[in-house]
Amino acid sequence: MTAAQQNRGGAPVGYITELDSIEAASVIYLRLWCDGGESQAKVCTDFTNSLGTHQGRKAWQTFQELCNLCAIHGRRPLMRHSVECKCIGSDESCFANFIATATDGEREDTLLIATLLVRPDVAPLIASLATDFGLALKRMHLAAPRDLVTSKQTSKTLH
Repeated sequence: MTAAQQNRGGAPVGYITELDSIEAASVIYLRLWCDGGESQAKVCTDFTNSLGTHQGRKAWQTFQELCNLCAIHGRRPLMRHSVECKCIGSDESCFANFIATATDGEREDTLLIATLLVRPDVAPLIASLATDFGLALKRMHLAAPRDLVTSKQTSKTLH
């Protein structure tokens, strides 16, 4: 396998600001989870602060199980960008769409995307976890990144 093939899922396909709140949170939380213990503790704290102790812990456990299953049973490791990166890679985009589709209750499409991420026998389990996780994100009432970007004054270009 060449270096290009190994990093194929990291190819930039868009920007965080182009995502809605559920999709952006999915990407950012995935990046944090992949960064290890200290970052994972921040995610857990974020969930408990937003959802309360019981529901926050439940959301954290769901997300943790989802990520663990993707890591253990994934077709290949998911490529990701750094937490601060403004662009998103193709694997991150797939993950974001997976969570958003699950949150919207589109079960068949969720299962289809799940089979792109993991072995087919694990797909129904991560689809269910994605639904629970996405609904927890929805309850957090997160703002979409594009809503947080300050509108810059655009200058008119004359041709």
